[in-house]
Amino acid sequence: MGKILHDLGIDTVKLTAQIIIFFIVYLVLKRFAFGPVTEMLEERRRRIAEGEENLKQIKDNLSTSEAQAAAAMQKANADADRMVKEARDAAAAAGESERQKAVSEAADIIKKAREASELERSRIMAELKRDFGRLVVDATARVSGKDLDDNDRSRLNSEALAQIANN
Repeated sequence: MGKILHDLGIDTVKLTAQIIIFFIVYLVLKRFAFGPVTEMLEERRRRIAEGEENLKQIKDNLSTSEAQAAAAMQKANADADRMVKEARDAAAAAGESERQKAVSEAADIIKKAREASELERSRIMAELKRDFGRLVVDATARVSGKDLDDNDRSRLNSEALAQIANN
């Protein structure tokens, strides 16, 4: 067997030394390189999952707020419609001039009720956008592992809000 290896140009002493060196290098890499890299990848995977969960929660909050705003608008419309009906009934009893006055007041009430509901909806949406932007910036900062400056925060906030507006 030794002659065959020698004929093939294989030196068993050198081959054995190379195999031992390979295993030593493998063990050193396994201990000092592969372990920390694996830990870092697992931490990033955990952060990404946490960011996705936060995004899901933000979307749920947004849909809940939109539902609340829609319910408030429906209630305001129902109240406005009820007020208009009452105003019309009173105006019919009071005569044509009183009827005109009541319709005008009812229209103003409807307008004010709609403006109030729109203001409330706008306030809720602005609050949600601000919170969403903050959460996106925080999640991005955690995932990327660096502190974001004001320009990065502003850019990420506007991109996230634009993406939500498109959805």
